[in-house]
Amino acid sequence: MSARAGAGAGAGAWARERLAQAIEAVGPLVVGFSGGADSALLAHAATAALGRAAVTCVTAVSPSLAPEELADCRALAAEWGLDWTPVDTEELANPLYAANDGSRCYHCKTELMDALSPIATAKGATVALGVNLDDLGDYRPGQQAATERGAVFPLVTAGLTKADVRGLSAELGLRTADKPAAACLASRVPYGTAVSLGVLTEVAQAESGLKRLGFGDVRVRHYGDLARVEVPLAELARLLERRDEVVAAVRAAGYRYVTVDWEGLRSGNLNEALQGLPEKP
Repeated sequence: MSARAGAGAGAGAWARERLAQAIEAVGPLVVGFSGGADSALLAHAATAALGRAAVTCVTAVSPSLAPEELADCRALAAEWGLDWTPVDTEELANPLYAANDGSRCYHCKTELMDALSPIATAKGATVALGVNLDDLGDYRPGQQAATERGAVFPLVTAGLTKADVRGLSAELGLRTADKPAAACLASRVPYGTAVSLGVLTEVAQAESGLKRLGFGDVRVRHYGDLARVEVPLAELARLLERRDEVVAAVRAAGYRYVTVDWEGLRSGNLNEALQGLPEKP
């Protein structure tokens, strides 16, 4: 049996040991903590491996962070005994970010690193982000910005895929093991459409309304007055059954028209428009 035979749903000792080694090799960390499965596992594992005093978990707070995610970060920190702090970031003040071309994520991650790096310097620590092996195959200019500014990716160093992250999280009893992916709200805005406080507020309110209806894994793509709702294929029938409530929730956020993507939720599908674009400005 190979050393990696325990990966995925049964990540087991292989994944635990490799991740602990990757963390211990770096030393004290400042973890970018968004509350998703990846950063949650990293925060939990780093605190276990290094101790609470050597790991600071930081959540970047801006209009691109869904309010439910901030609340969950706070709750997870309390549940797991993390040394946690929120910090405000100002990516919307950067016209290069607001323009929302193919380099938006580069500018966003630059702002994040500008917020985390001083904290790390003061603590003699290194910034660590929850990037897994599967992320390396997608269009992620933000990873480039983070690498340029000295961030490390312990999940990648440990050789963990998304399946490994979820499998190990489940074995550790972390409730984030099956948490739906929750990319920043700016990812709901097609490239070329400016990102603004008003746009992000509409998206946040629409998605919050749908989550209150029980659609936990949902995206509302922003097309001006029109909202395109995405849920997993298995949820489409229920979405149709609750059509009136769905339409009311999305319109209450400020949209005039409500459509449904019958291909279902596809994380990162707006990146299809970026084929052939450079990774940074």
